[in-house]
Amino acid sequence: MNQTKSKFIRSETLLPPEMVTVTFEGEDCRVPAGITVAAALLGHDDNHFCTSAGDREKRGPYCLMGVCFECLVEINGMKNRQACLEPVVEGMNIKRQYPELRETNR
Repeated sequence: MNQTKSKFIRSETLLPPEMVTVTFEGEDCRVPAGITVAAALLGHDDNHFCTSAGDREKRGPYCLMGVCFECLVEINGMKNRQACLEPVVEGMNIKRQYPELRETNR
């Protein structure tokens, strides 16, 4: 295989990524601009973004492509946002999402 024609060989110096500040659960985090919220939050605390409605199990990103809904978070007051599909932007306020329990009449 001819390595000189490879698209994966980079000769130019890579610049450090532009960084933005987002707030997760009241804590400021500096993360690379343009990555997803899920990527930015991976490794923070105990890797859970929400809890399941049924058994309150901790949930975090699973598929990372918008299919499984395991990474739902609240972003700037809007609930049910998929962290794996939302790019981070400067000043974004992110909170874990906990299911609301509804009282049922028996």
